[in-house]
Amino acid sequence: MDPRILGATTVRILRQLRHDPRTLALLVAVPVVLMGLVYAMYDGSPQVGQILLIMLGIFPFVIMFLITSIAMLRERTSGTLERLMTTRTGPGDLLFGYGIAFGATAAGQAVVAAACAYWLYAMTTAGAAGLVVLIAVLTALLGVGLGLACSALARTEFQAVQMLPVVVIPQILLCGLFVPRDAMAGWLSALSDVMPLSYAVQALQEVGGNAEPTSTFWTDLAVVGGCVILGLVLAAATLRRRTV
Repeated sequence: MDPRILGATTVRILRQLRHDPRTLALLVAVPVVLMGLVYAMYDGSPQVGQILLIMLGIFPFVIMFLITSIAMLRERTSGTLERLMTTRTGPGDLLFGYGIAFGATAAGQAVVAAACAYWLYAMTTAGAAGLVVLIAVLTALLGVGLGLACSALARTEFQAVQMLPVVVIPQILLCGLFVPRDAMAGWLSALSDVMPLSYAVQALQEVGGNAEPTSTFWTDLAVVGGCVILGLVLAAATLRRRTV
Protein backbone atom coordinates (compact mmCIF):
# COMPACT_ATOMS: atom_id res chain seq x y z
CA MET A 1 0.00 0.00 0.00
CA ASP A 2 1.12 3.52 -0.84
CA PRO A 3 0.67 5.83 2.19
CA ARG A 4 -0.17 8.79 -0.04
CA ILE A 5 -2.82 6.90 -1.96
CA LEU A 6 -4.18 5.44 1.29
CA GLY A 7 -4.40 8.94 2.77
CA ALA A 8 -6.12 10.35 -0.32
CA THR A 9 -8.61 7.48 -0.31
CA THR A 10 -9.38 8.04 3.37
CA VAL A 11 -9.92 11.78 2.85
CA ARG A 12 -12.24 11.10 -0.11
CA ILE A 13 -14.43 8.76 1.93
CA LEU A 14 -14.54 11.18 4.87
CA ARG A 15 -15.65 13.97 2.53
CA GLN A 16 -18.40 11.76 1.17
CA LEU A 17 -19.60 11.08 4.71
CA ARG A 18 -19.50 14.77 5.60
CA HIS A 19 -21.82 15.57 2.71
CA ASP A 20 -24.27 12.81 3.62
CA PRO A 21 -26.20 14.06 6.68
CA ARG A 22 -28.60 11.11 6.69
CA THR A 23 -25.75 8.63 7.03
CA LEU A 24 -24.17 10.74 9.77
CA ALA A 25 -27.52 10.80 11.59
CA LEU A 26 -27.75 7.02 11.26
CA LEU A 27 -24.24 6.63 12.64
CA VAL A 28 -24.56 8.97 15.60
CA ALA A 29 -28.22 9.44 16.53
CA VAL A 30 -29.72 6.01 15.94
CA PRO A 31 -27.66 4.12 18.58
CA VAL A 32 -28.54 6.77 21.18
CA VAL A 33 -32.24 6.59 20.35
CA LEU A 34 -32.28 2.79 20.37
CA MET A 35 -30.54 2.71 23.74
CA GLY A 36 -33.18 5.13 24.99
CA LEU A 37 -35.87 2.67 23.91
CA VAL A 38 -34.09 -0.18 25.71
CA TYR A 39 -33.75 2.01 28.82
CA ALA A 40 -37.48 2.81 28.73
CA MET A 41 -38.38 -0.86 28.31
CA TYR A 42 -36.27 -1.96 31.29
CA ASP A 43 -36.72 1.18 33.42
CA GLY A 44 -36.30 0.22 37.06
CA SER A 45 -34.79 -3.17 36.31
CA PRO A 46 -31.27 -3.88 37.62
CA GLN A 47 -30.52 -5.56 34.28
CA VAL A 48 -30.80 -2.38 32.23
CA GLY A 49 -27.18 -1.32 32.79
CA GLN A 50 -25.82 -4.68 31.64
CA ILE A 51 -28.05 -4.66 28.56
CA LEU A 52 -27.06 -1.11 27.61
CA LEU A 53 -23.42 -2.08 27.97
CA ILE A 54 -23.86 -4.92 25.49
CA MET A 55 -25.83 -2.64 23.16
CA LEU A 56 -22.77 -0.39 22.93
CA GLY A 57 -21.09 -3.26 21.10
CA ILE A 58 -24.01 -4.56 19.05
CA PHE A 59 -25.40 -1.33 17.57
CA PRO A 60 -22.10 -0.07 16.05
CA PHE A 61 -21.45 -3.53 14.64
CA VAL A 62 -24.82 -3.75 12.88
CA ILE A 63 -24.86 -0.17 11.60
CA MET A 64 -21.30 -0.26 10.26
CA PHE A 65 -21.91 -3.62 8.57
CA LEU A 66 -24.89 -2.23 6.68
CA ILE A 67 -23.32 1.09 5.72
CA THR A 68 -19.99 -0.28 4.51
CA SER A 69 -21.41 -3.21 2.56
CA ILE A 70 -23.86 -0.93 0.73
CA ALA A 71 -21.26 1.82 0.22
CA MET A 72 -18.87 -0.62 -1.44
CA LEU A 73 -21.67 -1.91 -3.68
CA ARG A 74 -22.30 1.67 -4.79
CA GLU A 75 -18.61 2.10 -5.59
CA ARG A 76 -18.87 -0.89 -7.91
CA THR A 77 -22.24 -0.26 -9.52
CA SER A 78 -21.51 3.44 -10.13
CA GLY A 79 -18.29 2.60 -11.95
CA THR A 80 -16.13 4.40 -9.39
CA LEU A 81 -14.33 1.20 -8.48
CA GLU A 82 -13.52 0.39 -12.12
CA ARG A 83 -12.00 3.83 -12.59
CA LEU A 84 -9.99 3.54 -9.37
CA MET A 85 -8.65 0.13 -10.41
CA THR A 86 -7.16 1.70 -13.57
CA THR A 87 -5.06 4.04 -11.41
CA ARG A 88 -2.34 3.27 -8.88
CA THR A 89 -5.00 2.68 -6.21
CA GLY A 90 -4.84 -0.94 -5.09
CA PRO A 91 -7.47 -3.03 -3.27
CA GLY A 92 -5.57 -2.61 0.00
CA ASP A 93 -5.47 1.18 -0.38
CA LEU A 94 -9.21 1.31 -1.00
CA LEU A 95 -10.33 -1.10 1.69
CA PHE A 96 -7.96 0.04 4.40
CA GLY A 97 -8.96 3.59 3.49
CA TYR A 98 -12.53 2.59 4.22
CA GLY A 99 -11.38 1.02 7.47
CA ILE A 100 -9.54 4.16 8.61
CA ALA A 101 -12.31 6.55 7.55
CA PHE A 102 -15.09 4.55 9.15
CA GLY A 103 -12.84 3.86 12.14
CA ALA A 104 -12.56 7.60 12.76
CA THR A 105 -16.32 7.90 12.38
CA ALA A 106 -16.83 4.95 14.70
CA ALA A 107 -14.69 6.66 17.33
CA GLY A 108 -17.01 9.66 17.30
CA GLN A 109 -20.06 7.40 17.35
CA ALA A 110 -18.69 5.40 20.29
CA VAL A 111 -17.89 8.51 22.33
CA VAL A 112 -21.38 9.97 21.82
CA ALA A 113 -23.16 6.66 22.51
CA ALA A 114 -21.08 5.89 25.60
CA ALA A 115 -21.49 9.42 26.98
CA CYS A 116 -25.27 9.16 26.61
CA ALA A 117 -25.29 5.70 28.20
CA TYR A 118 -23.38 6.94 31.24
CA TRP A 119 -24.98 10.36 31.66
CA LEU A 120 -28.50 10.04 30.27
CA TYR A 121 -29.24 6.39 31.03
CA ALA A 122 -27.25 6.07 34.26
CA MET A 123 -25.16 3.11 33.12
CA THR A 124 -22.32 2.19 35.45
CA THR A 125 -19.27 -0.02 34.98
CA ALA A 126 -16.57 -1.15 37.36
CA GLY A 127 -13.93 -0.54 34.68
CA ALA A 128 -12.98 2.66 32.88
CA ALA A 129 -15.32 4.25 30.37
CA GLY A 130 -12.39 4.58 27.97
CA LEU A 131 -12.19 0.79 27.68
CA VAL A 132 -15.88 0.67 26.79
CA VAL A 133 -15.28 3.22 24.03
CA LEU A 134 -12.27 1.22 22.79
CA ILE A 135 -14.34 -1.96 22.49
CA ALA A 136 -17.18 -0.09 20.78
CA VAL A 137 -14.75 1.28 18.18
CA LEU A 138 -13.22 -2.15 17.58
CA THR A 139 -16.68 -3.69 17.25
CA ALA A 140 -17.66 -1.02 14.74
CA LEU A 141 -14.49 -1.81 12.79
CA LEU A 142 -15.46 -5.47 12.94
CA GLY A 143 -18.70 -4.50 11.21
CA VAL A 144 -16.67 -2.55 8.63
CA GLY A 145 -14.37 -5.49 7.93
CA LEU A 146 -17.16 -8.05 7.64
CA GLY A 147 -19.31 -5.64 5.61
CA LEU A 148 -16.53 -5.07 3.09
CA ALA A 149 -15.76 -8.79 2.90
CA CYS A 150 -19.42 -9.72 2.39
CA SER A 151 -19.93 -7.00 -0.22
CA ALA A 152 -17.67 -9.05 -2.50
CA LEU A 153 -20.39 -11.73 -2.58
CA ALA A 154 -23.21 -9.35 -3.56
CA ARG A 155 -24.13 -7.87 -6.93
CA THR A 156 -26.84 -5.47 -5.76
CA GLU A 157 -27.64 -3.48 -2.63
CA PHE A 158 -30.56 -5.83 -1.98
CA GLN A 159 -28.20 -8.79 -1.95
CA ALA A 160 -25.94 -6.89 0.46
CA VAL A 161 -28.85 -6.39 2.85
CA GLN A 162 -29.64 -10.11 2.57
CA MET A 163 -26.27 -10.79 4.20
CA LEU A 164 -27.61 -9.30 7.44
CA PRO A 165 -29.66 -12.35 8.58
CA VAL A 166 -26.84 -14.68 7.51
CA VAL A 167 -23.82 -12.92 9.05
CA VAL A 168 -25.10 -10.49 11.69
CA ILE A 169 -28.29 -11.81 13.31
CA PRO A 170 -26.86 -15.23 14.35
CA GLN A 171 -24.02 -13.41 16.11
CA ILE A 172 -26.49 -11.22 18.00
CA LEU A 173 -28.53 -14.26 19.05
CA LEU A 174 -25.52 -16.21 20.26
CA CYS A 175 -23.32 -13.46 21.73
CA GLY A 176 -24.73 -13.82 25.24
CA LEU A 177 -27.32 -11.05 25.10
CA PHE A 178 -30.34 -13.30 25.62
CA VAL A 179 -28.82 -16.40 27.24
CA PRO A 180 -25.38 -16.63 28.90
CA ARG A 181 -23.01 -18.48 26.62
CA ASP A 182 -22.08 -21.04 29.26
CA ALA A 183 -25.79 -21.89 29.69
CA MET A 184 -26.31 -22.71 26.00
CA ALA A 185 -26.48 -26.19 24.55
CA GLY A 186 -23.09 -27.56 23.57
CA TRP A 187 -23.49 -27.08 19.83
CA LEU A 188 -24.79 -23.53 20.29
CA SER A 189 -21.88 -22.71 22.57
CA ALA A 190 -19.49 -24.07 19.94
CA LEU A 191 -21.07 -21.83 17.31
CA SER A 192 -20.83 -18.87 19.65
CA ASP A 193 -17.12 -19.56 20.16
CA VAL A 194 -16.35 -18.98 16.46
CA MET A 195 -18.34 -15.74 16.20
CA PRO A 196 -16.26 -12.60 16.83
CA LEU A 197 -19.13 -10.56 18.29
CA SER A 198 -19.21 -13.00 21.23
CA TYR A 199 -15.71 -11.90 22.22
CA ALA A 200 -16.61 -8.21 21.93
CA VAL A 201 -19.59 -8.73 24.24
CA GLN A 202 -17.48 -10.75 26.67
CA ALA A 203 -14.89 -7.95 26.73
CA LEU A 204 -17.63 -5.42 27.56
CA GLN A 205 -18.89 -7.67 30.34
CA GLU A 206 -15.34 -7.90 31.72
CA VAL A 207 -15.15 -4.10 31.87
CA GLY A 208 -18.56 -3.97 33.50
CA GLY A 209 -17.59 -6.34 36.28
CA ASN A 210 -13.88 -5.63 36.90
CA ALA A 211 -12.15 -2.43 37.91
CA GLU A 212 -8.93 -3.42 36.10
CA PRO A 213 -8.52 -5.11 32.69
CA THR A 214 -8.33 -8.89 33.03
CA SER A 215 -6.46 -11.41 30.93
CA THR A 216 -9.78 -12.47 29.43
CA PHE A 217 -10.40 -8.86 28.39
CA TRP A 218 -7.08 -8.60 26.57
CA THR A 219 -7.61 -11.97 24.89
CA ASP A 220 -11.06 -10.91 23.70
CA LEU A 221 -9.68 -7.62 22.44
CA ALA A 222 -6.95 -9.43 20.49
CA VAL A 223 -9.50 -11.80 18.91
CA VAL A 224 -11.75 -8.95 17.78
CA GLY A 225 -8.78 -6.97 16.44
CA GLY A 226 -7.54 -10.01 14.55
CA CYS A 227 -10.98 -10.53 13.00
CA VAL A 228 -11.04 -6.88 11.88
CA ILE A 229 -7.71 -7.30 10.06
CA LEU A 230 -8.79 -10.66 8.64
CA GLY A 231 -12.00 -9.15 7.26
CA LEU A 232 -10.11 -6.33 5.54
CA VAL A 233 -7.52 -8.72 4.11
CA LEU A 234 -10.21 -11.06 2.77
CA ALA A 235 -12.07 -8.14 1.21
CA ALA A 236 -8.84 -6.90 -0.41
CA ALA A 237 -8.10 -10.38 -1.76
CA THR A 238 -11.50 -10.69 -3.46
CA LEU A 239 -12.12 -7.10 -4.52
CA ARG A 240 -10.44 -7.11 -7.93
CA ARG A 241 -12.00 -10.41 -8.92
CA ARG A 242 -15.50 -9.25 -7.92
CA THR A 243 -15.43 -5.84 -9.58
CA VAL A 244 -18.39 -5.45 -11.96
